[in-house]
Amino acid sequence: MSQTSDRAELSTLRSQLEEVAARVTQVAERYGRTPDSAVAADLFTAERQLTAARRSLDKVLAALRD
Repeated sequence: MSQTSDRAELSTLRSQLEEVAARVTQVAERYGRTPDSAVAADLFTAERQLTAARRSLDKVLAALRD
C-alpha cells in the first residue's frame, strides 16, 4: 500500500472515531441526570478513550504528511 492510501484510510478511521465519540457522548448525557449516572460515567470514560485514539491518529496523519 502507498502512503497516500494509508493516509486516506487513517483519515476515514479518524472521522469514524469522531462520530462514534459524539454518539457515545449523546447517550452518556441522557444518563447523566438519572439514577444510572454510573452508566454515564463509564460512557464518558469511553468517550475520552475514543478521543485519545482520534488524537493519536491525528499525530500519525501529521507525521505521514511530513
